[in-house]
Amino acid sequence: MDRQRRRMLSMALATGAWLSCPSLAAAAPEPRQVTVALTARNSLYHLPLVLAERLGYLRQQSLQVNLVSHESGAAGVASVLQGKADVLAGAFEHLFELQYKGHFFQAFAQMNATPMLSLGVATGRVAPRSWQDIKGARIGVSALESSTHWMTSLWLLRHGLQPQDVQFVEVGTSASALGALWEGQVDALCNPDPVMHWLEQRGEIRLISEARTLSGVQQMAGGVLPGGCLMAREEFLSRHPQVAMVLASGVVQALRWLQTAGPTDLFKTVPVAPWIGDRAVYLGALNKLRDAYARDGQIQEEAVFNAWRTHARVASHAPSHRHLLARTFTNAFVARAKG
Repeated sequence: MDRQRRRMLSMALATGAWLSCPSLAAAAPEPRQVTVALTARNSLYHLPLVLAERLGYLRQQSLQVNLVSHESGAAGVASVLQGKADVLAGAFEHLFELQYKGHFFQAFAQMNATPMLSLGVATGRVAPRSWQDIKGARIGVSALESSTHWMTSLWLLRHGLQPQDVQFVEVGTSASALGALWEGQVDALCNPDPVMHWLEQRGEIRLISEARTLSGVQQMAGGVLPGGCLMAREEFLSRHPQVAMVLASGVVQALRWLQTAGPTDLFKTVPVAPWIGDRAVYLGALNKLRDAYARDGQIQEEAVFNAWRTHARVASHAPSHRHLLARTFTNAFVARAKG
């Protein structure tokens, strides 16, 4: 990003973030509970939020959080748009699509520093010698217009293919994605961990691309990308800033806990999906992702611009005007929570 673009984005952030976060005295009465829509509650993607709940960081501030799990990010977005949930925990790229459709949401706490996704080919299939051998393959994604769909499309484009060269199959996440692979409905699968790590350990998939580590993201996108975030309508953040601050504070505390937690802490606290069975495999996946979690919950301007640039390659439209990028996120709640 050149200096002028950075300056424009910084100025817009400085004004827009605080305009969307009025004083607590001017806000509407705060609710005692909030509903958060997320994908695959037992995935490592949403671990900071789940830990904030399990470790009591949210209850300590008298906020009851109802986590409603969905099979895809697209379903989570629909839940929020339909008024069934107040907050969405999902991929940052959803903000571009929402903004394009006239729904102005803001990310207010970052959970992951990478998209935390990988793509693997079923080992029962003939091993591809090049990406051209992927043509015509059935690739399982959680849903169309979800991060798994966008990320797979980006990998295809980077290797000289078009998204239309493959058949995308909506398989959801976790157990449903496993079923689709085992039943032969797909030839390859894009999903978050621990699904992909577990399948890799069992020898059932062979990874061909990943965006779960910082090095993998650098290789794929040429820079940093924001991962999973908490986001809500601007109106909700304006009316209920204390709720947003408690959620942001809980995520920040959980991220700090993850940085120092040892094996015993993890065994006692981290929720394990019932279909895994082997807790050690789950924790092995977590240890691989330690550096993929955000450090302090703040969203970087550079990462937002890079996400916009990469998403523009796979979206059927320009996702946003550059001067509106600052409207997609605010660090005000994380900053106030830390203070």
